[in-house]
Amino acid sequence: MLTNAPRGTKDILPDTVGEWTYVEQKIRDLCSRYGYREIRTPMFEHTELFHRGIGEGTDVVDKEMYTFKDRGDRSITLRPENTASAVRAYLQNKLYGDSSLTKLFYIGSMFRYDRPQAGRMREFHQFGIEALGEENPAVDAEVILLAVDFLRSLGLKDLELSLNSVGCPSCRPVYRKALQDYFRDKLDDLCDDCKDRFDRSPLRILDCKVDADKPFMKDAPRITDCLCDACQDHFHMVQEYLSHAGISFQLDPRLVRGLDYYTKTAFEIKYAPLGAQSAVAGGGRYDGLIEEIGGKPTPAVGFATGLERVLLALEKQGLLPEQDRKTDGFVIALGDAAQFPAFGLLEKLRRAGLKVGMDYAGRSMKAQMKQANKAGARYALIIGEEEVKESCVQLKNMANSEQQKVSFDNIVEKLYAEVKG
Repeated sequence: MLTNAPRGTKDILPDTVGEWTYVEQKIRDLCSRYGYREIRTPMFEHTELFHRGIGEGTDVVDKEMYTFKDRGDRSITLRPENTASAVRAYLQNKLYGDSSLTKLFYIGSMFRYDRPQAGRMREFHQFGIEALGEENPAVDAEVILLAVDFLRSLGLKDLELSLNSVGCPSCRPVYRKALQDYFRDKLDDLCDDCKDRFDRSPLRILDCKVDADKPFMKDAPRITDCLCDACQDHFHMVQEYLSHAGISFQLDPRLVRGLDYYTKTAFEIKYAPLGAQSAVAGGGRYDGLIEEIGGKPTPAVGFATGLERVLLALEKQGLLPEQDRKTDGFVIALGDAAQFPAFGLLEKLRRAGLKVGMDYAGRSMKAQMKQANKAGARYALIIGEEEVKESCVQLKNMANSEQQKVSFDNIVEKLYAEVKG
């Protein structure tokens, strides 16, 4: 008998599901105010989508994807992120026809084969947004604002927003060469992954956690010194919009995103109390991705946040609301004659919108009252043989033990008035 979930996965049990729905409701309320509509994409896609969209040579594609052959000998991959999937859906379903700017959000499971760590499992959950079809830097700022607003709405403070530009296909080759020239004589001091990145994607050397604290890293060329005029102007405008919205930020010339599709704006939000795993959200602009997947050149920008990491932050700061597990009532049936009337009453109460339960084991009065207490019932509705004969219910207040007799015809209205009034 298999009794353990696969490593890197976790059951979300009834006692904690309420925490997830609390966060998810915050997401839906916020996205509605910003005009983002929910999209749900398949959990698996053709592997080529991620090879082309994320980029071969990235850690995600080379090391972390769950890829397998289906029965039709097609290569299938569990989605490691959702931007490529959202873009595929945008193109396939011609969502670009709705307006010049298409605004989408998603909540769902992602899968990466990586070492499980605090707030990151092999199956993890992300909330993200994608704004497709507009190159105005105001959209970059709006995406960042939504990310900050989301985290603030949960009560998180001391958020650190870092901002950078990673350039565009016009100016990034200049920076790429500058990095290679700088790191060429330092290759022996780099980790094996960064040695491999040197030729394929030298920008990601800056994102390496192994080499991050080595002395020579702080003197690496800055991309902001290599930006073309268009990227400089765009970056400046993003900062202006954020400043006018009252959002503080710090510029981090070493901030790059780990996926190939990013251009221009890149940002990350950290929550310092989480320590080493302090990044809670990140994203940026990806103007080349839609064309790479097969569409027309289309500007786009978005972000994603890991919900496990967010919930961990809320737990550490005591910001998770207490879950109300109380029920409105508990129907107690005593004796065979009471079973059918009690069950019928149970259904009437539920149809009226009340949360009620019932014991199905035919246990004693004492055992059923104990179960009512355990369920957090506000009232017990007791039906025995005498109550059946008199067509009534004994309604007992579980807080003060006051008890009153109420007719079958009036009990639904009476209980509703007591708990909802």
